[in-house]
Amino acid sequence: MFELINKVKEINPLVIHYTNEVTINDCANITLALGASPLMSYSNEEVEEVVSIASSVVINIGTMNSSRLDLFVKAGKAANKFNKPVILDPVGVFATKTRTDFTNKLLNEIKFDVVKGNVAEIKFIGGLDVRGQGVDSFDDGEDISEVIKKIAKKIGCIVVATGKIDFISDGNTVIKIFNGTSKLKSVTGTGCMTGSLIGSYLGAYNNLEGRERDNFKKVEAVAMGVLTMAVSGELADKDNISIGTFKEELMNNVYEMNIDKLKEYGRIE
Repeated sequence: MFELINKVKEINPLVIHYTNEVTINDCANITLALGASPLMSYSNEEVEEVVSIASSVVINIGTMNSSRLDLFVKAGKAANKFNKPVILDPVGVFATKTRTDFTNKLLNEIKFDVVKGNVAEIKFIGGLDVRGQGVDSFDDGEDISEVIKKIAKKIGCIVVATGKIDFISDGNTVIKIFNGTSKLKSVTGTGCMTGSLIGSYLGAYNNLEGRERDNFKKVEAVAMGVLTMAVSGELADKDNISIGTFKEELMNNVYEMNIDKLKEYGRIE
């Protein structure tokens, strides 16, 4: 699956973001760093046009701007119409009833390929009790392999739960990633950026055809987005650097990531 990183650079997939204002610039830059092309849009008028030419669509509810909620629904439906992979990041889904209701609306009206959140967000979507505050979660590193499989089957798509251990499941397979650093939680937007990386890999995967596509699994393409962020974060923090420098080095490491580094440093099960 590591070869997918070269496919991203070769194909240069267009990843359309309907995302929050806090991290939009970082999401654009991380997409470029990997080798994909970002497009950030808040226009109702161009939804169908841009989604029709996209390789993938990322929807992130982070800042819950009232004027854009209908746009997010419209973008998701357009993605389904044009058969484009669509990723949902239900940021802080458990924080308010409004976020919970809107996430349920999205899940009911749109067929998502991936739902990505931290462990607490994913557990909440699966109907489990969680401990969290705002958009942050408490994560004790427990093995949630069976839980995430059930949630993936329940909502009918690949589910990503990020934390001390990252879990990715399509309902049958579970991929666990043991890379990362605690500093990833100290920089706003690393979760959002992971969504962008997933969108980049899924966009490349969706552009593969025939025998070439048969070499990879969709769940592996999703896992590659998570693995790239986790390994890049770990390598960026190898000298326990300060947080501002860490963010810069994180971006540099995504830009410099390659098959050899993923094979050497990736701790995946």
